[in-house]
Amino acid sequence: MKQAILVVDDHASVRTMIAEYLEEQGYRVLTAGDGNEGLMLARRMRPDLILLDIMMPGLDGLGFLQAYRRDHTAPVILLTARIEETDKVVGLELGADDYITKPFGMKELVARIRAVLRRVSTAQQSTTQEQLRVGDLLLDHTMREVRVAGQAVNLTPSEFSLLSLLMASPGRVYSREQLLEHLQGNAFEGVERTIDVHIRNLRKKLEPDPARPRYVETVFGAGYRCCAQPDR
Repeated sequence: MKQAILVVDDHASVRTMIAEYLEEQGYRVLTAGDGNEGLMLARRMRPDLILLDIMMPGLDGLGFLQAYRRDHTAPVILLTARIEETDKVVGLELGADDYITKPFGMKELVARIRAVLRRVSTAQQSTTQEQLRVGDLLLDHTMREVRVAGQAVNLTPSEFSLLSLLMASPGRVYSREQLLEHLQGNAFEGVERTIDVHIRNLRKKLEPDPARPRYVETVFGAGYRCCAQPDR
């Protein structure tokens, strides 16, 4: 079955251009002209991935993300004409998995889509240990589920992928560059602060006290690691 991609953008020419190219690449494409229409489609059709414009009248991309992430985890790539890093960071904080700045080439867009979908597929069909456990933190690849002290935690595909990498080697320090390459591959230029945002989101969801993390530690000047023996 073809993977479904929802394109949410208020410019009809952009929607048409992206849809035609993605359909040529073998995807099934849904389109919406504003955030409200896109949110209804996303909830009803459950696409495999969403391409989401930030700047739209009415419900913009950031508002869409706030509403969508309450109960859905499908990956989201932001389409943004804004060049300020803070705008991109806000989108990541709200649960976006990646972003691409307009204008962009169709080949790069498809490469980004494939990278994010591959991340989801890898998490679902992992050939590593089916379960990873650190203290009372459990990650189950088969169920694509994370639990803290028995309580389920909803993670985005990017957050799940990062946590899986860190938990697979407790105590090992990964630099921001290594973590960014894990998410995006070495074909893309990324902002290392992206990783800081994903880590901050992970801590909000996993840690009893995000200011004093037990599971995902900062190694100053080096990067991040999963604590091998979290304090109880």
